[in-house]
Amino acid sequence: MLGDRFSGCLRSAQAGDAEAFALLFRDLGPAVIRYLRALAPTAAEDLASETWFDVARGLPQFSGDESGFRGWVLTIARHRRADWLRSMARRPPETPAGMSLSELRDDQDTLAAAEERLSTEAALGLIATLPPAQAEVVILRAVVGLSVAEVASVVGRQPGAIRVLAHRGLRRLDQLLTDQRTDRGVTR
Repeated sequence: MLGDRFSGCLRSAQAGDAEAFALLFRDLGPAVIRYLRALAPTAAEDLASETWFDVARGLPQFSGDESGFRGWVLTIARHRRADWLRSMARRPPETPAGMSLSELRDDQDTLAAAEERLSTEAALGLIATLPPAQAEVVILRAVVGLSVAEVASVVGRQPGAIRVLAHRGLRRLDQLLTDQRTDRGVTR
């Protein structure tokens, strides 16, 4: 987070300073990509670039503080994801050229799954198994670090609903992790 430097950086970026925009990007870009990877893993990079394109285009009109900026950028990312989901719903699933559906390998390779459990990507993947509303709230609260009020603003829900979704999502993640430990014979 940029803290005290945010206002000056924002004004410079709004005036066209590429270095200031790059600083905003470096500060918030990782959170945006983590958010999108958890909710749209196959399209995260493309959605992130579309998000930052929209941010650059709308930046001169933005007014607010650092918290407002984070919420604004993540709202744009959320809208790009929603557009992508609508687009995907209109397209048939793609199969790689020359392969039948029966030839596609299962992504649940045990060794790969074990290796991924050790990484951030595995954590995001586990979050992605939650119902969509819970996954989104958990990502925005626990991974991106937004406050309850900021998440409520981004997703268009009441703060109480955000607290409930976060609680249910985190409780479900705890259960999933407990189940995984039990499956591997590991106890708490």
